[in-house]
Amino acid sequence: MTVESVKPETPPAVELREPPRAGGGVPVLGHGWKLARDPLAFMSRLRDHGEVVRLKLGPKTVYAVTTPALTGALALSNDFIIAGPLWESLEGLLGKEGVATANGPRHRRQRRTIQPAFRLDAIPAYGPIMEEEAHALTERWKPGETIDCTSESFRVAVRVAARCLLRGEYMDERAERLCVALATVFRGMYRRMVVPLGPLYNLPLPANREFNRALADLHLLVDEIVAERRASGQKPDDLLTALLEAKDDNGDPIGEQEIHDQVVAILTPGSETIASTIMWLLHMLAEHPEHADRVRDEVQAVTGGRPVAFEDVRGLRHTNNVVVECIRLRPAVWILTRRAVRDTELGGYRIPSGADIIYSPFAIQRDPKSYERNLEFDPDRWLPDRVKDIPKHAMSPFSVGNRKCPSDHFSMAMLTLITAALATRYRFEQVAGSKDDARVGITLRPHDLLVRPVAR
Repeated sequence: MTVESVKPETPPAVELREPPRAGGGVPVLGHGWKLARDPLAFMSRLRDHGEVVRLKLGPKTVYAVTTPALTGALALSNDFIIAGPLWESLEGLLGKEGVATANGPRHRRQRRTIQPAFRLDAIPAYGPIMEEEAHALTERWKPGETIDCTSESFRVAVRVAARCLLRGEYMDERAERLCVALATVFRGMYRRMVVPLGPLYNLPLPANREFNRALADLHLLVDEIVAERRASGQKPDDLLTALLEAKDDNGDPIGEQEIHDQVVAILTPGSETIASTIMWLLHMLAEHPEHADRVRDEVQAVTGGRPVAFEDVRGLRHTNNVVVECIRLRPAVWILTRRAVRDTELGGYRIPSGADIIYSPFAIQRDPKSYERNLEFDPDRWLPDRVKDIPKHAMSPFSVGNRKCPSDHFSMAMLTLITAALATRYRFEQVAGSKDDARVGITLRPHDLLVRPVAR
């Protein structure tokens, strides 16, 4: 017998498993009623059933992924695209032609258009605007008065986005409209995602009429922004100009609907997530004064007592860790979905083509298997000697791979600067009537947070 005649053995085929099904479903609604009633607790308990778990949302079977490793594999695999219940519910807001919902070549082209605005070397140019808005926030508030954190957080989030990316001077009134409308729209979209009752949402019921009015106002707001820029004839070096001059794959100007959808993606989900995070940061400053004091002390050590500036952000390590820990415990984006484009596997489980996958960054980032004292607010867990113990993908607030949020550095710089400015100027206390429980919609924010600034 020669060596050449010996054929290597074919490894046995790995038999893929069927994911276990979560219990507790009810007729017609499936598990949607639990997702509607107590979604955070429901998603947090799914890991007890397995790494991949089957759910029923109405008539549809959905696969829930519960571990950091598999959510990372999901985000990095070409077998899954942006689609599923979340994105279907968001289509009325985001449309089908914006970077948030596009896939394949369209998504790659759109990323190329918007990416220059968020390059690391582009962000310092936004520094003066971020500084101005952060300090204007502290100047606008008066010691002892009650602050409505929802409206104030939206105000600064929209102003920074509009001034940095759209170069607009049409902020305050529209920020208030955006705040009111998004609260209604995101709650309605969440209901449509977890309880997909189809035509029933077209009935002229009060909740449906309120939802439709809010959605219409959001789109009107975006149309006003684009129309004003066109009428002005101005072409500042900003993201809106880049969109208005962008070309499609044939070298023709992109369509009006794509421009509209791109501005929606810049102004609405971006402002909602940043505003929600600012609200949670204000809650943290009130609930953990010891960390607020550490932020104040760090800022003073770095600045020598002058007002904090954008150039100081890199040196504000504890302040940055406070922001990261706040995002870990209270992520604005708490639920995400994908769709399988072919028969595939995930963690040894069979995933059929066309299947929808759902996972919760909220549950992943609070998992006791990944974090020691998982529910404790502990910014020092992000120090270099401790962060190495946190599993990969257990903290990915801006996602990974080709769907990573392009504004991650922009957002972190803004949030760190605002936290530094607020904690240096004030201590915060919650006041009577404040509701700091989580309001769950497509995003997560405090229900009605009210605080009182106390001068330091």
